[in-house]
Amino acid sequence: MELINAFLNLVAPPFTFLTLLFCLPPYSVFKFFFSFFRSFFAENLAGNVVLITGASSGIGEHLAYEYASHGACLALAARRVDRLEQVAQASRELGAPDVIVISADVSKIDDCKRMVDQTVDHFGRLDHLVNNAGIGSVCMFEEVDDMEAFRSVMASKAAVAQFFDTLRVEFGSDIKVTIVTPGFIESEMIQGKFLFKEGKMEFDPNMRDARAGLVPVRSVVACAKTIVKSACRGDRYLVEPAWFRITHWFKIFCPEILDVFVWLQYITKPGASPHESLNKKMMEFPGARALYGGAAEPPADLKTD
Repeated sequence: MELINAFLNLVAPPFTFLTLLFCLPPYSVFKFFFSFFRSFFAENLAGNVVLITGASSGIGEHLAYEYASHGACLALAARRVDRLEQVAQASRELGAPDVIVISADVSKIDDCKRMVDQTVDHFGRLDHLVNNAGIGSVCMFEEVDDMEAFRSVMASKAAVAQFFDTLRVEFGSDIKVTIVTPGFIESEMIQGKFLFKEGKMEFDPNMRDARAGLVPVRSVVACAKTIVKSACRGDRYLVEPAWFRITHWFKIFCPEILDVFVWLQYITKPGASPHESLNKKMMEFPGARALYGGAAEPPADLKTD
């Protein structure tokens, strides 16, 4: 076995390099035209049943509107029922034949089971499940006192992508899985709603500046349209906006450079406030804040639990 491993250590890298060198260009061209071709045979959403989590605001809200405009029936789940009712009414006006509202917290297993059961009980089927609910944190790992509060943060990030990559293999062709990795999109999060080290959701526009800086923010309406189109084509992955793919290339081919870039943008000296990060300082440039429409305002119905 050791001899075989030694042989593969010598042969596998150059063989893989040459294979990619000759096969990757034509494969990329094939994928492009295949994706273009699939656009003409995209799934018809009229009458389909779609369950969307985190549908009370941001991407989830506008995904509801986009699915509604295609004639889909909707099950909208979130904790803020009053906001869900508003989204549900707007969805009906946009063309959704039937909309139900489900009060649920996706961090609770029983709630997750219940919202699926309610959807199937009401509509008799479930065609699209949109796992959209997620939160972001803005503190260092060493600052966290209670890791229990941060479980949902980790589960809504890289963990969910790895899980569904594996699940896609198990499902085979029976169920399609589209993994969306959004960049900075218009939402409460980009306004400054984050999970802080105390384990509570709070609004801090200064932390928004420290996190996003001058990075362009994608319209949530355009983002929702792209996501629905991608799901209907059966795409495996979607990066939105598309130019964010460059971070993946850096991570694969030169991760050290990406680490340095992230460190320069976000990390401050030990003991220093995140408000002293380079991103925050760039937002102090004349005219910089005008790019984001002035000062951000806290959501009126911000939940802190």
